[in-house]
Amino acid sequence: MEEQVPNVDVAIFIYDGFTALDVTGPFEVLSRLPDPKVRFVSATPGMVAADQPGFGLVAEPLDSMPRPDLLVVSGGSTTTRYLADETILSWLRQVHETTVWTTSVCTGSMLLGAAGLLQGRRATTFWYELESMRCFGAEPVSERVVEDGKIITAAGVSSGIDMALTVCDRLQGAWYAQAVQLGIEYDPQPPHDSGSVEKAPADVTRFMRDALSRSYGPSWAQQTAQTPS
Repeated sequence: MEEQVPNVDVAIFIYDGFTALDVTGPFEVLSRLPDPKVRFVSATPGMVAADQPGFGLVAEPLDSMPRPDLLVVSGGSTTTRYLADETILSWLRQVHETTVWTTSVCTGSMLLGAAGLLQGRRATTFWYELESMRCFGAEPVSERVVEDGKIITAAGVSSGIDMALTVCDRLQGAWYAQAVQLGIEYDPQPPHDSGSVEKAPADVTRFMRDALSRSYGPSWAQQTAQTPS
């Protein structure tokens, strides 16, 4: 058994319109670190609503965790609304200076990008927004978890669990990460192997692109390309 690092402070950043599994997946994993302090934080503290009706989380103010060891930035259907929010971006930059690991799930990587933290780095995000990584000077990588320096980005939604287990491995070693994985019985065996663009049937991918175009709107890359210079 490898030596463990105790007392990890974890800040999970959320905002109105966050995606529930983006944060509950990592929370379930990271709350099993030795003696952790895991808090949800937001620029709008109090009850923060998710992007699906009927779910929300109570968040503390950003300044309640000025120096977390680990930062997790959630994604959501409203992420692009906050890409110019300097209150959020300046806090992300400030926190990143002292984190051991800075991480994101899904479109949360776009906030890291908007804060200038992904310039020249490899990064991933939700497949619909993958090309948008270039807008922030990052190299888009179609992988479930991408590690570059102390920044770890995860692809869409469920990949936040993989990212959090990766962090457990980095902080506590392989033995502990495996124990956490067994503890949550994370052994995915979905009925269909269609969880990525590379694996999904073409007609399923087209359907989802059309559905996202209607509900989410154009990707950030498409929006910026349409904006007059």
